[in-house]
Amino acid sequence: MLTNLSIRNIVLIEALDLAFARGLGVLTGETGAGKSILLDALGLVLGNRADSGLVRAGEDKASATATFEFAEMPAGIIEALDDAGVEMEAGEALVIRRQLKADGGSKAFVNGQPVGVATLRALAPFLVELHGQHDDRGLVNPRGHRALLTRYAAADEAGVSSAWRKWQASEAALAEAREAAQSAAAERELVEAHLAELERLAPQEGEESDLAGQRADMQKGERLSEDLASLQHLFAGSDSALAQLRAAARRLDRIAPEHEALGDALSALDRCLIEGGEAEAAVDRALEALSFDPARLDEVETRLFDLRAEARKHGCQVDDLPAKLAELRGKLDAIEGGEGRIKALQADAFEKGSHYRALAETLSAQRVEAAKRLDNAVAAELAPLKLDAAKFKTLVTRTDEDKWGPHGMDAVEFVISTNPGAPFAPLAKIASGGELSRFILALKVALAEEGGAAVIIFDEIDRGVGGAVASAIGERLARLASANGENGQLLAVTHSPQVAARGNVHFMIAKSSEGTVTRTSVGQLDAGGRQEEIARMLSGAEITPEARAQAERLLEGV
Repeated sequence: MLTNLSIRNIVLIEALDLAFARGLGVLTGETGAGKSILLDALGLVLGNRADSGLVRAGEDKASATATFEFAEMPAGIIEALDDAGVEMEAGEALVIRRQLKADGGSKAFVNGQPVGVATLRALAPFLVELHGQHDDRGLVNPRGHRALLTRYAAADEAGVSSAWRKWQASEAALAEAREAAQSAAAERELVEAHLAELERLAPQEGEESDLAGQRADMQKGERLSEDLASLQHLFAGSDSALAQLRAAARRLDRIAPEHEALGDALSALDRCLIEGGEAEAAVDRALEALSFDPARLDEVETRLFDLRAEARKHGCQVDDLPAKLAELRGKLDAIEGGEGRIKALQADAFEKGSHYRALAETLSAQRVEAAKRLDNAVAAELAPLKLDAAKFKTLVTRTDEDKWGPHGMDAVEFVISTNPGAPFAPLAKIASGGELSRFILALKVALAEEGGAAVIIFDEIDRGVGGAVASAIGERLARLASANGENGQLLAVTHSPQVAARGNVHFMIAKSSEGTVTRTSVGQLDAGGRQEEIARMLSGAEITPEARAQAERLLEGV
């Protein structure tokens, strides 16, 4: 509910702080006193266009602050606040402030945190529902009629929404598979040619590095082969240094016992022979490792060239060729097996579409049945509101399949006929301002249990009527305000004493002048003040005893 509204320097209001209560609150005052200023201020809070003309003359800025409290925060408000990055504690009141500058521009805050005007507009439908002489939102807007009827029917739209999402996901998968199959079929010859080349080549992971290493070794061997052969000859020939050392060792071995120094020479010579043998073996190993076959070298280089050429063709690294081979096999499998997959997806899409249609048909039937009940409920409210010649109808029409969606197959619109024999037409196109407000009241009463915004405001719904009709309006406003028990709140700007007498809380708006300065003030009336104000509304400028007596009877009769 709306608990507080604070206004600073807006048009004729210098400073105003109002506290609101649950139930029906009425605002009265003489014509021109400034009742519309309150609605303008509230409109700023709800994200209406910032008009610098609202700033009080002589001031550089104005502001409006509204406080809302909820027993349970609506999901739509939570979502809007999350989108705006506004953090709130559980049970915390929602405080919205809009500041307006005289030279243009405005700032908006939610619980002290700066937000964009778009956030205020996202919050507005959950906070205030305004119905006035020129209402073009709320119940007049056909975009909300389907949701209202669905809630009135107590129908399960969530199941339809879920079925719709699954059906659309299946249709998207089918479309993707068809597109992929068409694309793959168009390039089948190319895929088969590339696949044949790669299968002939049979690339292996890590093969390039291995081949490059082999080629490098063979190229080294080709370069060193002459030197290695010469070394091997030096080691292995009959006149080689090792052969001569071995001959010297044999001679020393025979004469070493003859002198100690000869034994030392033999030991040194044995060490040389061991080291020389090891050097010979190392040269042999190197010669074996670096030996190359020119045919093998040519084979390795050809293989490397082919692998690298194929990698360039496919725009990848040589090591990625095995994965490319698998990818091409997968493409060819998709082409060959695509028809079977498409048939499976077709069957799935058909099944999910049939399930959606069945649920949507049920939802449509529930809406049609609820439309009849709603039409009867609204019809029962029209005569007391001096709309007995009018007729109300809820149109539920089946849309073309391309317009089906998560809300089902239906378009819903409330239409009226104001005179016998006249065609039915949308609310806003056929009803006058006063009639439109009364139609909306009748519809709101019929839909009373379906909830809505935190506070409903009717602006001069009783214009142009009086007596029994005004009394009927007042009775229905009070009933609507209490429809949601402790959570109900409705504000009515009224000129009718019959409506004013129904209020739980009564505010009077007055205008006063001091020299060239004009101010608007708003005050909450006590019991005596209420009787006096209602008497004024009954009698005009001069309040008579008869008017006071009649005002007392009105207050006692509610």
